[in-house]
Amino acid sequence: MGTYKDIIISGGGIAGLTAAVAFGTAGFKVLCVDPTAPVIDRSNRGADLRTTAYLQPAHAFLQQIGLWPLLAERSAPLQIMRIVDAAGEVLVRKDFNAADISDAPFGWNLGNWDMREGLLTRLDSLPNVTFQPGVSTLGSQTRSTEARVTLSTKERVSCKMLIAADGRDSLIRRSAKIGMKRTDFGQLALSFAVNHEGPHENISTEIHKSGGPFTLVPLPDFNGKPSSAVVWMDRVNAIKQMQSLPTEAFNAAITERSAGVLGQLELITARSAWPIISQLSDQFFAERTAFIAEAAHVVPPIGAQGLNLSFGDIEVLLDLAKAAPAQIGEMQMLKRYQQARRPIAQSRVLGVSALNRASKAEGPIAARARAFGLDAIHRITPIRHQLMQLGLGIR
Repeated sequence: MGTYKDIIISGGGIAGLTAAVAFGTAGFKVLCVDPTAPVIDRSNRGADLRTTAYLQPAHAFLQQIGLWPLLAERSAPLQIMRIVDAAGEVLVRKDFNAADISDAPFGWNLGNWDMREGLLTRLDSLPNVTFQPGVSTLGSQTRSTEARVTLSTKERVSCKMLIAADGRDSLIRRSAKIGMKRTDFGQLALSFAVNHEGPHENISTEIHKSGGPFTLVPLPDFNGKPSSAVVWMDRVNAIKQMQSLPTEAFNAAITERSAGVLGQLELITARSAWPIISQLSDQFFAERTAFIAEAAHVVPPIGAQGLNLSFGDIEVLLDLAKAAPAQIGEMQMLKRYQQARRPIAQSRVLGVSALNRASKAEGPIAARARAFGLDAIHRITPIRHQLMQLGLGIR
């Protein structure tokens, strides 16, 4: 007789670890495994140098599961979203202020390395959760009553529900023979952090020129200077070229690409690049199995939708599990999960993909269309407020 858990989570990225904390906080017996050990120091090789803006619904969820108090001091609030059109002769700035629709900021920006550290600290305080880094899921057999998972340690563990948080190339999804639709945009996103001359004043700035947006997202000060995270999306060749520039030339290139909105930019981390795709799984469940996060959906990094969408998955699964603990992992529960999440994910994938196509379109006609659309959105108050609420995930 092997070990028995309520829930096994395959994947210990931010989504997998958050799911482990969420279900553990609710009192379920959880095992979370991941083939790699999480890197929590941003100077380490292999560190995830991306940052995430946790929008209001995700922030409320992190409060609910006891995680936010460990993270609050490391985060920077995002009060204003500024879009800068730098394609023409003069810079056109449009500000969207959270105060127009809410008492709180749009979101709070946090380094992924800080998030992982907070998650591991919280997991340590939950005796009913076991996290095994360096351990992978080799396979799973499911029947109507349970899932049996074989680990790389040769141990076999049974559970009521298996949560696949094993990423965009999910082995569990492939084993369950569930297909997905994928679009490759022929772009890379380059991620890094900078110090800059001017203060960011808690403004997230997205600069449009060509090839894709260049976004500066506030971080707490670093070494006594203002600091921001940068996500730069562009064609594959352009990003590869930028990635290989020596630091001084790179600093000059990013200052120019940022249209100088925060003065001189200075690189303070390594540079990591990843491909821009969108992806949607045909189903968000299989027998005794729920797919969450990138195992279910991938969106381009525009408007902070990716991880916020994943937190929505976890929250719905958790609510269903708490409402009927005896029915965890049963087909009826998993179908409810799919009904609640797949339409939302599908609309986000389509919406963000369309925004990405619009932002990377080249030429004077595309630039004029972008400027006209941005002006209309900004000028017409009801549309502006509606879009801001949609961006926050407020329905």
